[in-house]
Amino acid sequence: MEPRESWAALAAGGIAGVCVDLILFPLDTVKTRLQSPQGFRKAGGFRGIYAGVPSTAIGSFPNAAAFFITYENVKSMLHHGSTSYLTPATHMVAASLGEVVACLIRVPSEVVKQRAQVSPSSSTLRILSHTLYHEIPFSLVQFPLWESLKDLWSWKQGHVVDSWQSAVCGAFAGGFAAAVTTPLDVAKTRIMLAKAGSSNASGNVLAALGGIWRTQGLSGKFLNTDSRKTSSCAPRQCSEMGCLSLFAGVVPRMAAISLGGFIFLGTYEKTRQLLL
Repeated sequence: MEPRESWAALAAGGIAGVCVDLILFPLDTVKTRLQSPQGFRKAGGFRGIYAGVPSTAIGSFPNAAAFFITYENVKSMLHHGSTSYLTPATHMVAASLGEVVACLIRVPSEVVKQRAQVSPSSSTLRILSHTLYHEIPFSLVQFPLWESLKDLWSWKQGHVVDSWQSAVCGAFAGGFAAAVTTPLDVAKTRIMLAKAGSSNASGNVLAALGGIWRTQGLSGKFLNTDSRKTSSCAPRQCSEMGCLSLFAGVVPRMAAISLGGFIFLGTYEKTRQLLL
């Protein structure tokens, strides 16, 4: 990969990251509060939905820039000599390594943002590993799917996709990845917002998922441990007690990430084309 291409990926990634994070920040705040163990209302409801935006703005450019320069360089290196059958695996490896590098920048600003949104206490070092547990599976789904959709569209029309077509592919890929990885996002949020001494404070993702499943199940119902029967909670009780399922916040998450995928990947492709 030539230096000019690397610089283009760096700049385009940074610009795309800032654009998407600032535009979609309110939806991310709502999603975080929906997943808070305090419940949506006690976590702040719709009040101060731009709380934490300064830390997001500061961290967005280097975070996205680090991801894309890593992603493009690793993809370029692995593509040499590889067959078409290995292309999805190449994108998976490149996306995973990109997330590792980006998370080193993302986690400190993410902790500040989440604390401002819900006012919890958390450990930055502990959160790093669990952010990777959450982000890598998402990228393993999103980026191979995005690249495959672009390749399919290019093949159908006989030429490389335009930036807006790449954006549409990004929206579909992001929405699908958001849906299937929502349980991991819920577990990460519970860990990041856990109070010291609580069961989630240990930072065990599987334990957090198991705890949600045992108490609320898949659909947000509380489990009666004596009778082994589930009972639906009233809307007010759900709000006050933090009625939370493995797919809590899936609708705003899918909406935000689909729109985010459109803006982020579309802006990245357009900016990169202009710089090259």
